[in-house]
Amino acid sequence: MAATTIATVRKSSVIPGFGLALGVTLTYLGLIVLIPLAGLFWRSASGGLDEFIRITTDPRTLAALRLSFTTSFLAALVNLVFGMILAWILVRYDFPGRRLIDAVIDLPFALPTAVAGIALTTLYAPNGWIGAWLQPLGIRIAYSETGIIIALIFIGLPFVVRSVQPVLEDLNREVEEVAATLGANRRQTVRRVVMPALLPALLTGFALAFARAVGEYGSVIFIAGNSPYKTEIAPLLIVIKLEEFSYSGATTIAVLMLIASFLILLAINLLQAWNRRRYGDV
Repeated sequence: MAATTIATVRKSSVIPGFGLALGVTLTYLGLIVLIPLAGLFWRSASGGLDEFIRITTDPRTLAALRLSFTTSFLAALVNLVFGMILAWILVRYDFPGRRLIDAVIDLPFALPTAVAGIALTTLYAPNGWIGAWLQPLGIRIAYSETGIIIALIFIGLPFVVRSVQPVLEDLNREVEEVAATLGANRRQTVRRVVMPALLPALLTGFALAFARAVGEYGSVIFIAGNSPYKTEIAPLLIVIKLEEFSYSGATTIAVLMLIASFLILLAINLLQAWNRRRYGDV
């Protein structure tokens, strides 16, 4: 009877060697992701509960975490809007230089983040090409929260564009034409036909851009100014703790970032699932 059951399971398996493939996958996931994260939690707890609470409630830690998550959220929100517009233009319009713009979007993927930070600082510093014009107007970009947001927008834009672009390409334009023939104006068509189809991709792009921005280091430290309590991001504070040989402090801040990021991404995934149940598969 047991042999018959095993044979039935093997016969019904879609993927040949499913058991072996699953074992290799779980082993790889454990070695690359789960074990390092477990070590991170263990190291942060090695200092005891009092040390963990002290680092967690430290004003400098709270200020760095607030700055990292606030600027990452704002940058991802900006990318959500302009990334969707850029993807729409690339898919729905044909114009000279379209392929060049499409290729330039992927530049932040290949460009070292430190190079991006140096380039942005060169542009927006008080004596930079753009900053020199803004300085007399009282507008300060570099060495401020605004500069951090600009750097995070730069590195996060491709995630939104590349998440939305394939969905737009697969979206049947005949559905929009049918909505128009039924009396829907352009705003109603976008709100009731286009946006429900794009919403899962937009949320995915937002989550990827946000997650990328929270852990960003190289492109931010050059333009941020790195002033404690003002423009010091959490990844930089982790590096500072490591240089001070405060390993429990560094791992504690990393654990706090990990937990907060996980909860935010979980909420976005639950929102995506709710959207699929509401509108169905498009």
